[in-house]
Amino acid sequence: MSEFSAVLIHTLRRLPFADAGTAELPMGRLLRLSLFQVTVGMAAVLMIGTLNRVMIVELGVPSWIVALMLALPLLSAPLRTVIGFRSDRYTSVLGWRRAPFIWFGTLAQFGGFAIMPFALVLLSGDTTMPMWVGQAAAALAFLLVGAGLHTVQTIGLALATDLAPERARPKVVALLCAAMLVGMVVSAFVFGLALRHFSQIRLIQVIQSAALLTLVLNVIALWKQEPRYSTATVSERVGFLKAWRLFANEARARRRLVAIALGTAGFSMQDILLEPYGGKILHLPVSATTALTAMLAFGSGLGLVVAARRLNRGADPHRVAGLGALIGVIAFTFVMVAAPMESGAVFGMGVGLIGFGGGLFAHGGLTASMAFSKPEARGLALGAWGAAQATAAGLAIAASGLINDTVGALAVSGALGEALTDPVTGYVAVYGIEILLLLASIVAVGPLSRRNTQPVQETCLGGSPSLGF
Repeated sequence: MSEFSAVLIHTLRRLPFADAGTAELPMGRLLRLSLFQVTVGMAAVLMIGTLNRVMIVELGVPSWIVALMLALPLLSAPLRTVIGFRSDRYTSVLGWRRAPFIWFGTLAQFGGFAIMPFALVLLSGDTTMPMWVGQAAAALAFLLVGAGLHTVQTIGLALATDLAPERARPKVVALLCAAMLVGMVVSAFVFGLALRHFSQIRLIQVIQSAALLTLVLNVIALWKQEPRYSTATVSERVGFLKAWRLFANEARARRRLVAIALGTAGFSMQDILLEPYGGKILHLPVSATTALTAMLAFGSGLGLVVAARRLNRGADPHRVAGLGALIGVIAFTFVMVAAPMESGAVFGMGVGLIGFGGGLFAHGGLTASMAFSKPEARGLALGAWGAAQATAAGLAIAASGLINDTVGALAVSGALGEALTDPVTGYVAVYGIEILLLLASIVAVGPLSRRNTQPVQETCLGGSPSLGF
């Protein structure tokens, strides 16, 4: 029995993220903290995936209104920087800095989800009230959920950085990213199963269940995580504009934000196009295109594991991010050549590589943002990362649909020449732009990955050896 126990313990230690726990942040406490990422993934899937389809197909809401509602959460993305900064400087009556922001972000998510199903029913026209009432209610619901989601994720990551020792941060980042991935995959399956037989009552039940689950999981995640601070531990009061100028004046900080935005946009433009590309161009069955989500998730998970191990061995996070962008270039090349080759296998390989490269890029960028800032500037740094990442992703997804439709229509009409009179032209144009964006990200991140033989001095905002973020 003792020999079996020893083998079991040895096996468990070799599992991904099994060594992420430390004496300062034990594994049980870390897993509990990661629940906030589960709720973030659940909210993202519900809004972008499930409700996107439900509003258009089952409720008959015009596509332009759906696109507008899904874009509304982006309005709060740039505010992540301000929210993160405020959490750095704030101390509540009870002595907490991060916890109040996570709590009020959770309440915003809960409130948005609580009114959302009723707002969507009004938005569909199933009411005697004026149409503007449904539009206003739906806009408020999406704004609340978006603001709460961005607040919870930004401050949750800052709290994780506060609690985790520097040596464990790469593994902590990987576990937090994996928790979000788990939340997305599991919730997508559960929501799809629950809404298989659609009705307005079932929609109300599903969304309000998500609201309650968000509240419960975030309270569990936050419970007894943050130590209480005295007002003496809070750094000198500095205005946001001054702090931002000090932060943005560092050339390396600006370069990192540019690299994150370019790389995120490069990986995100395909989000709404891969399944239509597989169905319309490669004539794959629905079961095959649906499996793309699993392939992306598997590739992303593998990328997180590889990134965590490389970073744990001392690899530079910028080099890891650059490697992810390079793999993304190769991945989109596979996707593009799958059409002339008429090969579903090549397409599937490209999709898996997109997930793998995206996992490496996301882990490297987030690790750099978490690791290279002073405790009193972590919220600002992670807020800037979140604002750049979320805004770039949203704009890229919106632009991809416009580019695909416009270029595809021009190609089919013959305006681009006989050689390009094929619907695939619109998709290829988007994938080509993604390759260019990823190459630009590699160029931007290159100088950041140069190793320093001398210790880097702390900046006005930097903390541990700073790379300018």
